[in-house]
Amino acid sequence: MGEFTDKIKGVANELTGKAKQAVGREGDDPKLEAEGAGQEARGHIQQAVGNAKGKVKDAIDKL
Repeated sequence: MGEFTDKIKGVANELTGKAKQAVGREGDDPKLEAEGAGQEARGHIQQAVGNAKGKVKDAIDKL
């Protein structure tokens, strides 16, 4: 995946994860809430990967 694809998918996973957590809290469903927390964390990681790819690309472009 490319830098921007990773970032976009990361944001989508974060938002979906936050929504699942909220629904899990409101519906007293700890399993759904935990699933949402995991998905949000996955989103953070995807964004970090996208940022790293961008920095590597910028560094290579400067050579």
